[in-house]
Amino acid sequence: MTKLDKSEAVGRSILGAELDPEECDALAGKVGLQEMHKGELIVREGEARRTLFVLADGKMSVCKADGKSETCLYQLRMGECAGTRAFLDGSERKAILRADTDGVVLTLEPEDFEQLIESHPHLVYKVMKALFRVTHTNLMRMNLESAELRNYMMKTGGRY
Repeated sequence: MTKLDKSEAVGRSILGAELDPEECDALAGKVGLQEMHKGELIVREGEARRTLFVLADGKMSVCKADGKSETCLYQLRMGECAGTRAFLDGSERKAILRADTDGVVLTLEPEDFEQLIESHPHLVYKVMKALFRVTHTNLMRMNLESAELRNYMMKTGGRY
């Protein structure tokens, strides 16, 4: 198993952006480590798994499959997370997570995170703000891509 310092990895992640060192330690006590190997499927589309994944080392992609092929939608950067919707509301996975290289992801289960509500309410608040920022950033990126596509289609008269 890897010797990654979970507290440091939390602090370098999107989730740790506003956390002080003690809060990073508390959250690190709730996260797990999962090694990943190049080409490995971390989570499948349609799966009911609620785990939040934070890329700590390596490269990982969010992909969609149509039965015949797989399309990479986004490659996560170090410290970014995937699975926010499933983590928060329990919805099934809408995409595949695939390891592009060997590496490590931090994993967080909702039940473990919720244990911090009583003992570290400010930590929970800060992490929820971070998850909102992730969701908001994704929405803004999708809106921009939609506007660019609409602009392309309108300039060409709808022909492609």
